[in-house]
Amino acid sequence: MFLSSHLPGQHHLPLPATNIFGSPTKRQGYLTIRWPDSRGRNRPFNLCYSEQDHHFLLEESVTRRLPNVPAALLTLAALGPLLLATPSALRAQTAATAPQKPAAKKTAAKAPEAPAISTATISVRGVNDIDPTKAFGAKSAPVVMEIFSDFQCPACKQLFLTTTQKVMDNYVNSGKVYLVHRDFPLPMHAYSRVAASYSRAAAHIGKCEPVEMALFQNQEKWETNGDVKSIVAGVLSPAEMKRVEAIVEAKTLEPLIEKDKQIGQTLPVSQTPTTVFHANGQTYPYAGTLQYDVLKSFLDQLVGQK
Repeated sequence: MFLSSHLPGQHHLPLPATNIFGSPTKRQGYLTIRWPDSRGRNRPFNLCYSEQDHHFLLEESVTRRLPNVPAALLTLAALGPLLLATPSALRAQTAATAPQKPAAKKTAAKAPEAPAISTATISVRGVNDIDPTKAFGAKSAPVVMEIFSDFQCPACKQLFLTTTQKVMDNYVNSGKVYLVHRDFPLPMHAYSRVAASYSRAAAHIGKCEPVEMALFQNQEKWETNGDVKSIVAGVLSPAEMKRVEAIVEAKTLEPLIEKDKQIGQTLPVSQTPTTVFHANGQTYPYAGTLQYDVLKSFLDQLVGQK
């Protein structure tokens, strides 16, 4: 094997490996050797490995420029780099042995929590499982009137806008009738269940009447695309709408809608709207719409009975 010597004033020359004391290493460092110069004097040179050129080079030893440095210190300086790992190796070793910090746990974004609401039902004059947020009037009224309705049903819309509002004004507000809204979404209507969910949620924050009115008045708008949300948002404040959405997403009130459907199926309700009157221990169901004048005459009879 031949090495290249880089001596002052000389070019790279073949250098027999047998003249080197110690084994050359590829690590960055050097060995101090003695080599005759052009005048025949033995002078110390450092044997270094060039990572760039991939061969060994000889450079003049620092002993010539630092004559007062103790020999032991020079020996340590010469051999130290050969005994120590390269900085990159040290970094790798340190990284491998350093205690690892536990990875931070990723916390999934939480959905907004639904406000605390009650799903308790009440009984009035023998009529059970009434959601009080969907009922109006005095519990002491002589007549209980249940309306099984579908928000996407055109006949239900007609009954609500032309008849039910007059019953509210003349009978419910005067303490003669206790009016109960029952949700009965029909399978044939794609968005009636969504409307029932939003209406029920709005009722539980005290906004039943404005939301029911908006849904029926704008039935033609949302029944084509299912955009119930925008209709409801139009009559609520942003804070109220946020609460309603949280309730709908939590599905907390869905069992109450299912309970209304079960009660209707027990009667049975065969179409919407269906109105059931309870007075003096008697039950009077009626399917279809009712003109207010006809209904008024019937209610007066029930209220007048003793």
